[in-house]
Amino acid sequence: MSAPPPTSTPTLLKTQPSQLIRGLNAWHATAIVAGTIIGSGIFLVPAEMMQAVGSARLVYLAWVVGGLLSFFGALTYAELGAMRPYAGGEYVYVRDAYGPLPAFLYGWTWFLIAKPASIATVTAGLVRVLGTFSAFHFLPQTLFTLHVSSSRALVINYGHVFAIAANVFITGLNYIGVRKAGAFQLGFTVLKAGMIVGIAVLAFGATGGSWTNFGTSFAGATGGMAGFMAALGAALWAYDGWNDLNMVSEEIERPERNIPLALVLGVAVVAVLYMGMNAGIQYAIPASAIARAAVPAAAASEAALGRIGISLVSVGMMISMLATLNGTVMSGGRVPFAVARDGYFFRALGEVHPRFHTPGLALVIQAALAVLLILVGGAFRELFSLAIFAEWLFYMVATSTIFLFRWREPQASRPYRAAGYPFVPALFIATAAVLLCYTFANNLQNSMAGVVVILLGIPVYLWFARRRVNAGSGSNPRPVP
Repeated sequence: MSAPPPTSTPTLLKTQPSQLIRGLNAWHATAIVAGTIIGSGIFLVPAEMMQAVGSARLVYLAWVVGGLLSFFGALTYAELGAMRPYAGGEYVYVRDAYGPLPAFLYGWTWFLIAKPASIATVTAGLVRVLGTFSAFHFLPQTLFTLHVSSSRALVINYGHVFAIAANVFITGLNYIGVRKAGAFQLGFTVLKAGMIVGIAVLAFGATGGSWTNFGTSFAGATGGMAGFMAALGAALWAYDGWNDLNMVSEEIERPERNIPLALVLGVAVVAVLYMGMNAGIQYAIPASAIARAAVPAAAASEAALGRIGISLVSVGMMISMLATLNGTVMSGGRVPFAVARDGYFFRALGEVHPRFHTPGLALVIQAALAVLLILVGGAFRELFSLAIFAEWLFYMVATSTIFLFRWREPQASRPYRAAGYPFVPALFIATAAVLLCYTFANNLQNSMAGVVVILLGIPVYLWFARRRVNAGSGSNPRPVP
């Protein structure tokens, strides 16, 4: 008589924790890179860069250097992402190279400040751009006032409501599935790329445009090395966001192939679009006009189409910021999820939604923190400024892990090896160190505040580490790539 068929397997499967799914293809991954990078920066920073260096040629040089440095960083992250395709990206690299404490401090900084402040900044930018249209003149009007104390009041206007609604909408889209969020990212990235190409072409059609504008200069520029570093910093800010792809590595199909492909292709596409847009702006208007323009791209489009050109740029900026917001929300939610899954944060943040297969609670908490920053108004800008120093510090630390992995794990599987190793990652690290020193010296107060925020994570880590030991590790099994 044969043994009865096993009945325990279905029960065991039901009790297995839900896992993230690989729902992002190569096109989605490339759109995450390009779409997250291209925000409002390309529309705004040409003025800041011209004010810093005063020369069209030097502005272009800053764009080229910034693009190369970002490309070097992407090449390094391509090896790391293909080798360790897990949620959290840089958190995983720092954890495996330097241990859980530095990794926790990275996750702590991103969860508490960097990502919520980025979301608040983008949504506030959306409101500002929307307010340029007469139909939305009511956005600055007060909705209600909450008196915090006898001398302080929290004023909520319609703009706050719109910013919060944008945050909730994009978070909800990411909550109900990574495929839906990926499709949104791809569609809006293609749309924004088309808008940028269109604006650049229109700028070249400006009636007052001339190739001689490339030889003009702005007399009131900062100049010197300080000026060029300021321009380079602005360019790197406009290129920022390429690392977000690595945070969703665990949800990318064929990560060993698609992560390197998306990083290299995404940064290259952005560089081409940025060069084209900047060329159009400099052809349309001279250096002095660029330096004085609030939105140089709008000024160039106005020279070609009049007031319609300004509206076109405003629409382009909104489309651009929506894709950036989606990429930021998507990537940011995976960082606290990865920390919690290791047992160093609240366990619930490390759980996957059983139906949607997304880090649902981590996304919700991230959205709530962003709402708080939106409501406090201008205060979040200071938080974002102090996060800049911390971000570049961790970029440098995460990039350095490639050297440790090459030394410690020479036989490990590396589907992609960083081109130009060790020169490429070394140059990126050296540049990051220079920028850190420059940022620290020129923004001492916010840089020191950033250091304090990082260090405040140490007692929090020790508390969770003690809980983890008492619970017998308390972490979920690491997924198989």
